[in-house]
Amino acid sequence: MSFCSDLVLSNAKVVSMTPGQDGYALSPLCHLHIKDGRIAAVSQQPIESQNTYDCQGKLVTPGFIDCHTHLIFAGSRANEFEMRLNGVPYQEIAKQGGGILSTVKATRQASEEQLTELALPRLDGLIQTGVTSVEVKSGYGLTIDDELKMLRAAKALEAHRKIRVSTTLLAAHALPPEYAGRPDDYIELVCKEIIPLVAEEQLATSVDVFCESIGFDLTQTEKVFQAAAEHGLNVKGHTEQLSNLGGSALTARYSGLSADHIEFLDEDGVKALAASNTVATLLPGAFYFLKETQLPPIELLRQHKVPMAIATDLNPGTSPFADLTMMMNMGCTLFGLTPEETLRGVTSNAAKALGYGESRGQIVTGFDADLAIWDISHPAEFSYFQGAPRLSARLVAGELDHV
Repeated sequence: MSFCSDLVLSNAKVVSMTPGQDGYALSPLCHLHIKDGRIAAVSQQPIESQNTYDCQGKLVTPGFIDCHTHLIFAGSRANEFEMRLNGVPYQEIAKQGGGILSTVKATRQASEEQLTELALPRLDGLIQTGVTSVEVKSGYGLTIDDELKMLRAAKALEAHRKIRVSTTLLAAHALPPEYAGRPDDYIELVCKEIIPLVAEEQLATSVDVFCESIGFDLTQTEKVFQAAAEHGLNVKGHTEQLSNLGGSALTARYSGLSADHIEFLDEDGVKALAASNTVATLLPGAFYFLKETQLPPIELLRQHKVPMAIATDLNPGTSPFADLTMMMNMGCTLFGLTPEETLRGVTSNAAKALGYGESRGQIVTGFDADLAIWDISHPAEFSYFQGAPRLSARLVAGELDHV
């Protein structure tokens, strides 16, 4: 990632997203000094520089962070969407080769370069809604070579766009057909072969598991977490989406960065997240698309001061949405979050969910100069109005990227 050596953003109204009420308030007109890819100063006094960008009173926020996506995949599931709407049961769709294994088949057949190319339009959708950092999971390969291929394709996105990519190994996403009826054997492969290779090649910073009745149980999940910890990788969890298995508490026990979905999370699970400072990542796109009715325990999360992130869960089966501000709107309308909570959910709390809470997601001296410049008057508009272009420019590592 190249850095802009010296730049001043002048005449900006800053929403810093630091803790407390001031972090959500608009600043008076001020000036930001960017040096070597970081924020060097924020001042109400003019800053001298030969390289100045006049924000003309526009609103400046931290760059948005989509902390949960499945951006890399091949194939389309639009036909399945249509079949379901026409009354075809999921079991019949799966029998016809549909479901997640259809995405696995298509992804296995695609090359690394093809996977990167297919992901770029989806990434562009996120970028147009202010995203400067994106987490990308594997999980549609389910073999050693294909999981590594997906992670390499995700990391290659940085060569095509101004974006920061965090990669997560999700080999424990579903049981591959080769291991039908042998989940423990597959988990053994993940722990003994895939995780060590990913760590050795530095292809991911985190390991995730779909801990659910249709995924992997607590014992299997813990084995994956143990292997991740042994190889110096962070853990995250797809937990409590369809039932309460205790996966979030297990994630917290391993100091997980985040527990994601969490619709069926109970108070004991919330307390566990609070004790470990694990982020609760809310995914309203999947809730909406699947017509779920079990709401995540928002009031309990507030009560126990668990940081809440919001993400797209961009994937072909349950959340085909490449728009983070739409998720902010859904977070308000479906989950009852406030506009401030959703903005924190895509900035400071999303940064924590990726392990970057001390360097991204706030406009603070010393933090990465990942910023978004908006043609709006108040931060509540992110969660309110949808569809009209509002992004004027982004900065990634201090490099200006005009829209």
